[in-house]
Parts: sequence; structure tokens; C-alpha cells
Amino acid sequence: MRKLFFIVLILVAQQLQAQEPSYAQRMALTAMHLWPDSFSVTPGKPSRWSYDQGVILKGIEGIWLQTGDPKWFSYIQRSMDHFVSEDGAIKDYNPEAHNIDFINNGKLLLTLYRVTGKEKYKKAVMLLRDQLRTQPRTKEGGFWHKKIYPWQMWLDGLYMGQPFYAEYASVFGEDSIFNDVTRQFVLMEKNARDPKTGLLYHGYDESRSQQWADKKTGLSPNFWGRAMGWYGMALVDALDYFPENHPGKQQLIDILKRLATAVVKVQDPKTGLWYDIVNLPDKKPNYTESSASAMLVYTLAKGVRKGYLSSAYLANAKKGFEGLVKNKLSVDNNGYTNLEGTVSVSGLGGKPYRDGSFNYYMSEKVVQNDPKGMGAFILAADEAALINNIPLGAGKTILLDNYFNNEWKKGPLGKPESWHYTWNDRSNGGYSFLGNIFEQYGAELATLKAAPTAEKLKNASVYIIVDPDTDKETEHPNYMNETDAGAIAHWVEGGGVLALLANDAGNCDLQHFNILAKKFGIQFNEDNQLMVKNNDYEMGRVNVQQGNIIFKNAKNVYLKEISSLNLYKNASPVLKSGNMNIMAVAPYGKGMVFALGDPWIYNEYVDGKKLPLKYENYKAAQDWVRFLLNKAKIKTKN
Repeated sequence: MRKLFFIVLILVAQQLQAQEPSYAQRMALTAMHLWPDSFSVTPGKPSRWSYDQGVILKGIEGIWLQTGDPKWFSYIQRSMDHFVSEDGAIKDYNPEAHNIDFINNGKLLLTLYRVTGKEKYKKAVMLLRDQLRTQPRTKEGGFWHKKIYPWQMWLDGLYMGQPFYAEYASVFGEDSIFNDVTRQFVLMEKNARDPKTGLLYHGYDESRSQQWADKKTGLSPNFWGRAMGWYGMALVDALDYFPENHPGKQQLIDILKRLATAVVKVQDPKTGLWYDIVNLPDKKPNYTESSASAMLVYTLAKGVRKGYLSSAYLANAKKGFEGLVKNKLSVDNNGYTNLEGTVSVSGLGGKPYRDGSFNYYMSEKVVQNDPKGMGAFILAADEAALINNIPLGAGKTILLDNYFNNEWKKGPLGKPESWHYTWNDRSNGGYSFLGNIFEQYGAELATLKAAPTAEKLKNASVYIIVDPDTDKETEHPNYMNETDAGAIAHWVEGGGVLALLANDAGNCDLQHFNILAKKFGIQFNEDNQLMVKNNDYEMGRVNVQQGNIIFKNAKNVYLKEISSLNLYKNASPVLKSGNMNIMAVAPYGKGMVFALGDPWIYNEYVDGKKLPLKYENYKAAQDWVRFLLNKAKIKTKN
């Protein structure tokens, strides 16, 4: 009895630990408590369109992407809907101020537009895009920070404008923007980087007219920590949207590498944090500053996860985050987690005049729960939670077919665009959530728009083919044939991991797809199983038996309208409903094949907005990704 009692205690403790909110969630819950439906930097004053809110909401978006829990998305939408009316107007937004800070929240508007398709968000996005068309520039082409700060570029401004600008370019197909985004980062580094330390000064005045500006260089006097944090986050976030073959992508990666080299040299060896003025740790009353530290943790951790930086920087990111948790968090009597030690604001010029001196930076208030710091902490915590995942996917490329599945629709500006089960599609039928899960493990995403050949497949660790087109979906479908099937089978035999995701008989070209599947002892049946009426989700629940080789955490999955599987040779079922084979695996040479008669984990059924959380598709997707990555091999890129 005593032994049983301790076993129960251990199980309860494990369950409580599993339910414990992450550091990111704890800080987000504090933010949601402080600002339940709108945002005001100063308590008691009216809400306003402020970049601070965008930092918090991007962190919360990261939590949504890591959990599939809709409450996080709902908070983002509710927060933005407070400002955005049905006609797309933005409350409290003044484009004539040409304040680049106003652009930052546009990233959330892009998220909302891409996820929901609502026109009001698109119209609001266009207002911000129009501001950038007329934003004053330096003679070299750099955006002014604000109209009231003429001829000036600040490091802060790169974060406020460039990730939005790059994502807009990707979503709306305005490819020339990537040249402009590249130019902004190149100019900032060219003019603000100190050649001795590699650190970047807070601001640059092209006119050399400001009191804070050096008359020869135009630079402000000090290396402010948060400014470099803004710049680093801007780099890793803007890079998310750059086309693989755009020359600016490598330029930004090189800038990021130089920044990373410089900032780790001034990381405090004792606490792992960064000082407000990063290169003067011994000068009183300098202090370790929370927002700068969180931003640089985020920059380094994400830079490694996305493959831009060496894995050696993970040690710096981990030490920095541990320093934040140990030195900068407190818990109040109501159980809310608070962030200490963030400087409320620091700038250059203005009224009263800020001269950029060390004494000026030290004069600004250090406060609890500053929204910029809280948002940066949530972002850092999002990335810190993934650090231990990275070795599983690092160096592995997940190749998604866009040849056999090749559907098109009119894009937001009327141009045709590829959609349906694609990495970039954030609507219900997209695979953006699935792609994000692969990226959470450090894997790289790629798309194959041509017929598979040995040359096209050689760098892929995992190749996913989903829902090959019928002639109802595509005017000239690319049907699977013996040549393509042979090339794919040869690749699997050499060690590739292949995932075949079909659909029910009426919505997928099973006849030709089976040319490939049968090589591995798998046949997609011409049927339609797990029919679900309306929203009676129980009709699509499939329970997972204990000991399943794929689903270690998910207790059930939700599926609807699938084709069942007929298995022979070495193929074996991994999930069944009664006597019906639903999922299967088949070893083949040095590789492996997974098969399911459904696209399954597209956004609609993993993002939490439609499917109740008791159906564990998000957990199942994580399990599936881990399974594939564990089986996959790193392919050397030529």
C-alpha cells in the first residue's frame, strides 16, 4: 500500500508538472491581466496605437504556434479589433507623423489577414504600406525614424518597420521590396557599426546637425543594449520572408553573424545578461537590463534554430535566459509573474532634449512590467523552450511537393498564387502550422515545384506528397507515373523518409498515386471513411493505443473523410479503427515510408480555432514530426 501511495504521488506530480504554464505563458497571462482588451502604456490613460503592444502580441503569437490553443489567437484578434474598424481604419493612427514605430503592429494585422482572410485587416495593412511609400528617407535611401527626427536612422526603427515590410512583400508579391529591406540593414550597419568592437551605436544623423551626433561620423555616443536587441530581432524576423535565392538574404545573415560575434563578447559572464550600456559594465550606475537581454537571447536562439548562426551560440542564449529567470522575475501575491529591471524608454533628441550621454541613459526610469520588456521576454521564452529541440532537426530539410498537388487561386492583389497544403498558406487549408512545428525542431522547409528526380531529391531528408490533384482541381494535373515513382523509390531506398498523405476517393487522384504507394506494399482504397456530419467531431475521433510507435503523447487524433489502406509486403499499420487500417509505415532499403489517406494536419485541424482541444491533433502533429525527424538523415548539401 505504501509503495502504491508513492507511485500515485509521483504520477500526480508528473501531471502537475506537465500542466505547469511555460515562462512565456506566465508572462503572457500577466500581460492579459494588465491589458484585458486594449492597451495603454500609462494606466488610466486612453489606449493608443503603440508599438509596445505589437511586441507582446508577437510573443503571444509564438505561444499559439507552440500550443495550438485558440485563447492566444483570440487575445491577439481582440486586441487588434479594438483599433481596426470594419472599413480598415485604424484608431489613433496618424500616417502624417511618418513615425516608423506605427508600422510594428502591422505584423499582427498581416497574421490576422492571412489566417482569417478578412478584408478589414488587409485594408489596415495597406494603410501602413502606404506610409512606407511616403516615409522620408536619408540621401542614401534609409527611412527616417520619424518626421520629427529628420535625417536620422535609429537601430530601433529596423525592428519597427522591416519585418512587416518583408512579410508584406512575401504575401502580396511585391518582390522589389526585398531590395529595399536589404538596403535598410546594410545602411544601418555601414553607418552605425564600430569597426573595433563590432557593436552598433544607437543612432545616426546623416546631417550631423543634432547635438548628440558626432560631427565627423554623425553617430550617437553610446552602445545602448536595447537598440542592438531591436536590430538583432529585426534581422532574424525579416529573414523569415526572404526568398531563398535573393542575394539580400545572405547579406542579412552575414550582418547577423557579425552582430552575434560582437554581442556575446559583452555578455556578463556572471549573470548571462547584458548591461544597459553594453560595453561599460563596471561604470556606475550601469545595470543589467531586462529587455536588451531578452531581445539578444531571442536573436541568438532563433538565429541558431533557423540555421543562420553556429550552434555554439545556444550556450549564450541559454545562459542569458537562465539569467533572466533567476534575476529578473518575481511573483506577486496574486500569483502573476512580473518582469523587473526594464528601462521604460531611451531615445535621442526631442523635448526635453536627450543627448545620448551615459548619464542620460542612466537617468531614465527602470520599471516593473514595461510592455517592451514583457514582450521581449515572451519572445525569448518562446525560443528558449525550443533550444533542446534543435539537435533533432538541425541540418534536415523537409521537402513539400507542389507538383502533384498544384492548385492555384487569385491572391490578395488579383495575381494567381499557389495554395492548399503549402508551407506559406496560413488559411484553413494551409500547412503553415505543420511547417512551424518542423521549424520548432530546427528543420528547414523547402518546396518542390517540379517533377521529382534524383537531383531534386538529393538534399531532402523528408519528402511529403499530399493530395495529388484530379482534373477537377487543376486544369492540367501532373499525374504520378512510373518514372517519377521510380525516382522517389530509389531516393527512399537510399535513406529518404517519404510521407504519403492522400485524401478520400472523390478528392484525390488515387489511381496514379497508387503507382508509387504499391512499391512499398501500400494501396489507398477508393473509399470514404470516417464520415463526420456537421460538427459531430466524435464521429472522427480515433483513439491511440498505448505503446504506439508514433504517438507518444497524443491519446487520440481527429480525422474525417479518409481513404483506408490495404497493406502487404513489409507495410504494417500504426493506427487502426476497428479492422480498418488508417496509418501505416513500411521500411524500404535504408529509408521508410509513412502513409495516411488524408491531408490530416492542415491548419484548420491543428490551430485550435475550430477543433476542440480535447481532440489532440496538435499533440499528434508534434509526435508525428518527431517520429519523422528521428527516422530522417541529414543530407549533405552540394
